[in-house]
Amino acid sequence: MKIAIVTETFLPQVDGVVTRVTATVKWLKEQGHTLLIIAPEGVNEFEGIQVKGIPARSFFIYKHRKVALPNPKVGQLLNEFQPDVVHVVNPALLGMAGIFYGRKWPLVASWHTNIPQYADYYKVSYLKPVLWWILKTLHNRADINLCTSKSVQEELTARGFKNVHLWKRGVDLNKFGVQYRDDDVRYRLCEGETDKTLLLYVGRLAAEKEIEKIRDVLDGSNRFRLAIVGDGPHRRTLESYFQGTPTVFTGFLHGEELAKAYASSDIFVFPSRTETLGLVILEAMASGLPIVVANSGPTAEQVLDGENGMLYNPNIKGDLKNTILKLQDVTERQMMGNQARETSCAFGWAAPSQQLLRLYENLKDSSDKGKVLLSQNSYRERES
Repeated sequence: MKIAIVTETFLPQVDGVVTRVTATVKWLKEQGHTLLIIAPEGVNEFEGIQVKGIPARSFFIYKHRKVALPNPKVGQLLNEFQPDVVHVVNPALLGMAGIFYGRKWPLVASWHTNIPQYADYYKVSYLKPVLWWILKTLHNRADINLCTSKSVQEELTARGFKNVHLWKRGVDLNKFGVQYRDDDVRYRLCEGETDKTLLLYVGRLAAEKEIEKIRDVLDGSNRFRLAIVGDGPHRRTLESYFQGTPTVFTGFLHGEELAKAYASSDIFVFPSRTETLGLVILEAMASGLPIVVANSGPTAEQVLDGENGMLYNPNIKGDLKNTILKLQDVTERQMMGNQARETSCAFGWAAPSQQLLRLYENLKDSSDKGKVLLSQNSYRERES
């Protein structure tokens, strides 16, 4: 098949959407399919797949990341490529062009970011009704919509999004694992205090991630340290907020460095309640870490409370701290970490990629049958 991916974000940016897209297109290419990626300018190719960049600029709400606006070049690129199917990932700005020009072919749209929910954190809550209307309009022009968790599927359907399907989650089980534990990495993340319990956060440093909540643990006990892996628009604010606490900011880590950071820590903490999935949770599970996440839809779907991690109530002040304090026993943490690793083993990238390919194929077959039927009807009309 010839598959065109139009995505709002791609390399060199790093986030869960990029992780999913890169894993998926790599698998599809290995199966012999031809791909084109259209994304904000940044890289020209990935794993031998051509990436066509669209001019990008900083966005006033999220200045740390450049975004591409709707551009007729998207239509030109699609016409030149003549895909069998078009997949628009996270349609918002560039995705508007993907939806508009992509409707000539079987069209898939996937929802990865709850943009309206972010409006509360960036003090533009008044935009939420308009954002929901725009996003629903875009998605409902696609033949099929995908999302990454059951709770999001239920919410989108309730808001009038049509034909919404669950796209399974995945993780690279070879890239992450307990075998990457490294004493030197732990020493650096702990600044030498390796006897302390090391909390780990991995992800974008943004207001909606609610990372500030973790400080309560550090203030309430001297038995913990914190490593924050990632970067983003909120980093300076966080560095100031955590000043004077046993916290290390590493910036982005990639590849084996990231795998070692996971495996060399003790507890993975993810306070956010705005996630549509949170792929870092599965990465931490694959690394054998017990997980502490918010008891909210998508993140709670991945954690069995008391088995592979623990859920905290984000609506109760101090509940994150109290939940983490329950994990001070090393044996209990190890048991949960082992269960987390076992849980992750059911979620390699092959299954969600195969699921997506079947969807593409079914959509193409339906489109081809529709074209044949239309052609036959036109012939009969001419004959009559």
